[in-house]
Amino acid sequence: MRSVRSNLLVPEVREVMDIRQASDYLGISPDTLYKYASEGFVPAFKLGNRWRFKRSRLDEWMDRQSEIQSGNVEVHPEDKKPPKAAM
Repeated sequence: MRSVRSNLLVPEVREVMDIRQASDYLGISPDTLYKYASEGFVPAFKLGNRWRFKRSRLDEWMDRQSEIQSGNVEVHPEDKKPPKAAM
């Protein structure tokens, strides 16, 4: 019997992701990720007029964020979470 792998159950994680794929990967909304990318809080680049995210850079960024949260590293201002916008 052959094992069939469904992409519906295990989404493919590409090295370069669009905003929807990256937001799914990070577990945040696309709107929040767009805001973070625009503010330079998460590592991202534009290809044409669309944001793109490298999985390896996001992994490194998440590692730094977890070290900051645990207090193991000095926090630089650019690594802090951006302030919430006034409503």
